[in-house]
Parts: sequence; structure tokens; C-alpha cells
Amino acid sequence: MKLLRTGAQGQERPAILHSDGTIRDLSGVVDDIAHGTLLPEGLDKLRGVNAEELPIVDESTRVGACVGQVGKFICIGLNYADHAEESGMEVPKEPVIFMKATSAICGPNDDVVLPEGAKKGDWEVELGVVIGKEAKDVSEVEALEHVAGYCVINDVSERAFQLEHGGQWVKGKSADTFGPTGPWLVTRDEVADPSNLSMWLELNGEKVQDGSTRTMVFGVAHVVSYLSRYMSLQPGDIISTGTPPGVGFGMTPPKYLKAGDEMRLGIEGLGEQHQTVRQG
Repeated sequence: MKLLRTGAQGQERPAILHSDGTIRDLSGVVDDIAHGTLLPEGLDKLRGVNAEELPIVDESTRVGACVGQVGKFICIGLNYADHAEESGMEVPKEPVIFMKATSAICGPNDDVVLPEGAKKGDWEVELGVVIGKEAKDVSEVEALEHVAGYCVINDVSERAFQLEHGGQWVKGKSADTFGPTGPWLVTRDEVADPSNLSMWLELNGEKVQDGSTRTMVFGVAHVVSYLSRYMSLQPGDIISTGTPPGVGFGMTPPKYLKAGDEMRLGIEGLGEQHQTVRQG
């Protein structure tokens, strides 16, 4: 299934992408794509729904983030060896974990707004993992059983805030609109191998990132298991698993986002995003 949420910011309604390409309203079936809906029994309930009988959502309706009421937005840093190299950093021996504020989450096609004082805005196409069943100290073998599905994330960053203002990376990752998520939550049964998905990002029509989850240092199962040792993972938590090379920070000379820039990005089978950059 490809699940999504549509409507104005803060008023999104649950929906499903029908096989005929139309978006169908699920609000008469579930309250949101969140919490209990993401449990195995919640997803099974949705699989039993006849989408043909659901109302069609007007194609002009805004698409919001594909998951609502997110509890934790966890990111894995330097999880692609070639990205670590372009960043001038060592490949980590264990997953590097940092948090991104949930208030950064926005729709996949919403504008990205650079906050006041931002000078080094950057892009990062990433595979998002959405937890569907509580995971606490789970083994790598059973880790994927706790995943509801996958989505596209643009881990937008402000490198000066991240690297030059002291402290942890979270301050360069958490501005409003710095977490475009979606368009779809693609359920785990439709993704044969999350460690073999092509991914890309274009800036103003030029492909700057062209990679694959094959080159992850730590795969999805390892990441879920590893995180579950240090914190319980709850339904609706999102894990953003790192980016391949091609970010602006790693270019010579570095290249950063400016007002009017257009980003288009996607992951094989998970859909595409498009954002226009604005200055706040």
C-alpha cells in the first residue's frame, strides 16, 4: 500500500493511492496515518478496504507529510562511506545518531524556507524508515518486523548552524520546513529490499546526487536494532538513514541553497518530491 495524507497544513486527512492513480480518502476508515494505524493490525485493516468505494481526493489538494503525530525524528549521520569522504570525516565504526525536531516535518512539495541568518543551506535525499510496532532491544534478524514502511526524506541542513555554532548537529537540521517527508508511506511488503534502492536529487534541473542504498555503511535492519538498544522506538517514529554523496557542502567550491532554487528528488518505488527554496 501507498499511504499518504492530504489537505492544508495541520488539517491533513489520511488517504491511499489507488492502483488507478487516484488518491482515495481514508478519513471514514481511520483518523490518521499515525500511531495505531501503523501497527500490523492497523495496516491489515487498511488492506481489507475496497479503495474503489472510497471518495476521490481532488488532484489539486496539497499532499502533506505521509506520517502524522511523529514522536521521534531520528537521523543517522555519515552512513554512506563516499558521503563521509566528501565531508572530510571518517567512516564511523558505529551509527552516528542525532535528532531532528519534529516541527521540521512538512509536506513533500512544500517550500523550503531558509531561516534568518542562514548562509549554507544544503540538501540530502534520504531513505526514511517508519516504525510500525514498538521496538525495544530487538535483534537485527527481527528488526524489519517492526517497520511499517518507507518514504522519501529531504534532510535539509544549514551547515553553518550545524558545524560552526558549537554543540550538536540538531541546530543545523531542525528549522521549520527542513524535513520534507513523503509523498507516500510505502508499506514494507511492497519494498523487497530497502538496501537496494536507487536515489537521486536534482538542483535546478542538474542531478547532483545519484546513489543507492546499497552503499549504506549500516543497513536498515542494523540501524533499527542498534537504535532499539538505546531507546524504545514507537509506532510513527521516523528514522532518516543518511545520504549518498553529492551534497553542496562536499563540492569544490561548496554550493549552497538560495532563494528561488528548485529541488527535485526521489527514491525508487517511493515517489518524488519537489521544493522551491525561499528566504525567511
